Amino acid sequence: MYKSFLSVSGFTLLSRVTGFLRDVMLSGLVGAGLLGDALAVALRLPNHFRAIFGEGAFNAAYVPTYLRVYEKSDIWSARHFANQIFTLLLISQIVILALGWIFMPGFIRLMAPGFAADPAKFDLAVSLTRITFPYLFCVTLVTMHSATLNAHGKFAVAAFAPVLLNVVTMAFLAVAFLFPNAAYAAAAGVTASGIAQLALLMFSARRLNLMEKIARPGWGEDVRAFFRRFGPAVIGSSGVQIAMFADTIIGSLLQTGGMSSLYYAERLYQLPIGLVGVAAGTVLLPEMSRCFAREDWEGAFTAQNRTLAMTIVLTAPFVVAFMVIPDVIVRALFEHGAFKAGDSLATAAVLRAYGSGLLAMIAINALRSGFQAMGDTKTPMYVSLGALAINLLLKILLYKPLGAVGIALATSANAWINLGLLMFIGLRRYLFQPDDTLKGVALAAATATVILANISLWLQAPFAALGGSLGIFGSLIALACFGLVGLVVYGGVTLGGCRALGVTAAQMGLSRLARKKG
Repeated sequence: MYKSFLSVSGFTLLSRVTGFLRDVMLSGLVGAGLLGDALAVALRLPNHFRAIFGEGAFNAAYVPTYLRVYEKSDIWSARHFANQIFTLLLISQIVILALGWIFMPGFIRLMAPGFAADPAKFDLAVSLTRITFPYLFCVTLVTMHSATLNAHGKFAVAAFAPVLLNVVTMAFLAVAFLFPNAAYAAAAGVTASGIAQLALLMFSARRLNLMEKIARPGWGEDVRAFFRRFGPAVIGSSGVQIAMFADTIIGSLLQTGGMSSLYYAERLYQLPIGLVGVAAGTVLLPEMSRCFAREDWEGAFTAQNRTLAMTIVLTAPFVVAFMVIPDVIVRALFEHGAFKAGDSLATAAVLRAYGSGLLAMIAINALRSGFQAMGDTKTPMYVSLGALAINLLLKILLYKPLGAVGIALATSANAWINLGLLMFIGLRRYLFQPDDTLKGVALAAATATVILANISLWLQAPFAALGGSLGIFGSLIALACFGLVGLVVYGGVTLGGCRALGVTAAQMGLSRLARKKG
């Protein structure tokens, strides 16, 4: 499991690094004004739909059902089930794409109502979203191929595919002079990257004889089981994404620049979510599904606890960075060209608010997998609905006095409520059983986090001075040095704490991984 986790995390890290390079180009060429706000909507909407109806919900319903058919019957029955779901998915995406193109103005009025007051911004958002919307079609089919590959333990290609989004978009930005402006170049690059990702996944699936084919849709027991799980999973797997959808709607009501602040802050905090949270959910769900199908309860809970422990250890430094030095991070990465000092301050404040809920946003994946692996997608749905209602109320109450920061704080509160309810219900239903190893690792990481936060406050001024003395790339160099010092301090304290509490490499399963690498 760790090998798969590290494989997904490694390629996700590559995706996030190239994503930062893409966003650096975007911030310099597009900025945080009218173009930035319109492009933020054009990029967020298809990605929200993908995350809600594609990645989260689809995986939660498809992977356990596919593996159950595979374990109880044979590969041919599983392939027949996959072909039927693929055909239904293809038909639905063609319909959605056609409706999106035809009714895009009404769609933008619904999703970004604040843009209606600015005709230029509204028209630009409509045009850009029409260009990016086909990306949803491509990446939803990519999700289908990825889920099948993941179910067979093949994680690398699907984890690498998002890198193409960033590389292709940067290529289009490099020739932005061929387009009306850089926002159009970025939008076209997004859709082109979707085509590239789909081609890559289709090639990989075909090479492994796992390529889905068009088949006559049926309504057998397996397909019915998929849809019984899929409906609740749309909500249950996507509470945070639905909250971010609300961010787009309410954020459009903010003054110019507010939508861009949300976008750039989201791009930063999505790094650990993709690096840790998505990797955890991607690997843990099929692992727990296999264990439950074989009635190996101990194996399922061991996998869940080790994933949670790794999640806590890897996420805590990001929480410190986003809450203690967000201004340092934003200035180093984005403040150049059309992105000014005021934009940095606004984005940093939003990033700090998102950082307060980061650990919950990531840990939800591991807690939710316990329910989904048992075929229970309704409980996460009910939990998500309850937390979402509170979240929307908080957004409405906070966005006027606090602006974009209020929207981000409400999203963080939603994540903590969602996580708390899943933990409470999971403990009562024996779908989450924390062991001593998880508790020991959590305590060691918490101690290291407090120490790291204090050291970061103390070192902030010296590193800022260092950055100012090193010229045009000084802030980036200072940030890299800051991160290196933090890594050494945090890693040393965490390892020392684990040893003091008696948590060994063998208990975490890391000694076995080391032997495999050796």
